[in-house]
Amino acid sequence: MTEPLDPPTDFSFTVSATDGQARTGHIAMPRGKIRTPAFMPVGTAATVKAMYPEQVRDLGADVVLGNTYHLMLRPGAERMARLGGLHRFMRWDGPILTDSGGFQVMSLSALRKIDEEGVTFRSHIDGTAHRMSPERSIEIQGLLGSDIQMQLDECVRLPAEGAEIEKAMHLSLRWAERCRVAFGEQPGKALFGIVQGGDVPELRVESARALTDLGLKGYAIGGLAVGEPQAVMLAMIETVEPHLPAGKPRYLMGVGTPDDLMQSVMRGIDMFDCVMPTRAGRHGLAYTRHGRINLRNARHAEDTRPLDEASDCPAARDYSRAYLHHLVRSDEILGMMLLTWNNLAYYQALMAGMRAAIAAGRLADFVAETKDGWARAEAAAKG
Repeated sequence: MTEPLDPPTDFSFTVSATDGQARTGHIAMPRGKIRTPAFMPVGTAATVKAMYPEQVRDLGADVVLGNTYHLMLRPGAERMARLGGLHRFMRWDGPILTDSGGFQVMSLSALRKIDEEGVTFRSHIDGTAHRMSPERSIEIQGLLGSDIQMQLDECVRLPAEGAEIEKAMHLSLRWAERCRVAFGEQPGKALFGIVQGGDVPELRVESARALTDLGLKGYAIGGLAVGEPQAVMLAMIETVEPHLPAGKPRYLMGVGTPDDLMQSVMRGIDMFDCVMPTRAGRHGLAYTRHGRINLRNARHAEDTRPLDEASDCPAARDYSRAYLHHLVRSDEILGMMLLTWNNLAYYQALMAGMRAAIAAGRLADFVAETKDGWARAEAAAKG
């Protein structure tokens, strides 16, 4: 009998196969291995909405995301530390990545003020005033106990003026340096920088090169999926990718649809997060290998077929579309739970399929077959 290997004591990233720009491999950390390309379910407030932690793990998720902004407001970072940290609090023993809160602060444009030292904002919960500096963001993420921490950045919603984008990019770079100092040396954990620069290629390249010089353990591309067309997002990935270290993971923040994921993996992205599959599930929309299915539509009222009879997920395989339609139209909580379960199962199956396809050197075929399945199902539904 082979003795189990001791868990790694530090953070590492290994690429095991490539197919064009796409690559598959894994991140190794003391709390577990993250298979890449990876989709991280979003557990903003210490929960993946409408899911049990065991369900999320069983679907194949190796890592989940928590949010610094939301957790610092409720229940509070210091309280979280007293309670044993985020992993114990939410009963998740695998890696956790925490977003620094920059995106949420952007969405509070009417309630916040940014200066060189950080951002002052009012809570969307009770209006109380808070101050977030790069150092405080890292301190909060440390109190939460997250394994991968993100630098504080200023995220600009597109479209925006070039001067505004450039100012935010340079501020984010200065904040990245301060975050690196505040993070220090934490064996087994990682600090990721965030490439900014909006839709301006020259600014994206400048940001990527400057962040690379900081020698961080991973690099994210932020400030996309914030109003721009998919073509612009993909062009920015293509612009940035050559300037990021090949031996470090690349994380595209807040993206996206199943097609966004496939197109981005083909361009060298390793990690993703997005609220789309969980939010869609709570609003009656299912993602499947047959494409998107809106269970609010009356044509499902007497449809006895499941969402996907070939799925390993009971939510997709064992419940009729008629029943799911009834639950959704009746605003029953079970409908939200089942569709969220289905959606996360589909996203994880899609990532597993891409990992296998990259290893076999057939990612382009996998993408074409997947999109053809969506198209055929859509044509059949219209016919």
